[in-house]
Amino acid sequence: MPKRFIVITYCLTLFLAGCSTEKLKESLPGVYRLDIHQGNIVSQQMVDQLRPGMAKRQVAFIMGTPLVVDPFHDDRWDYIYSNEPGGKQRMQKRITLVFDKDELIGLQGDFRPGNLPEIEPGKDVTIDIPKIEREKSLWEKITGLFRKGD
Repeated sequence: MPKRFIVITYCLTLFLAGCSTEKLKESLPGVYRLDIHQGNIVSQQMVDQLRPGMAKRQVAFIMGTPLVVDPFHDDRWDYIYSNEPGGKQRMQKRITLVFDKDELIGLQGDFRPGNLPEIEPGKDVTIDIPKIEREKSLWEKITGLFRKGD
């Protein structure tokens, strides 16, 4: 009897451990869920830099390599971006760039080009980047013990 009781208890434990994990996750407060990003990250600032007549290499420099390149339509690049923040509802955006030979002639999708002020060429701009103070890693702490003067 005790051997049979142990086997039944073990089987029930395995069965119940696999059941309703989603309900368990939802009921636990403070459980962190990762954001899931897929595809090309496309921002409005990137789209605002696009201009008609740009070459494909210039567009690729700004937007990156397209996610979908149709071998039958070489003059069409599709960028698709999907984000599921922390298990919430998924958000998907897309943009399609259309070329004529090697020049950008149009775009369609979820983004619209905006008006950015023109940057005057030859104007020097200095940007100060503040130094970020970070805590030393475990490896840095260990190697610091063996250095002289630290």
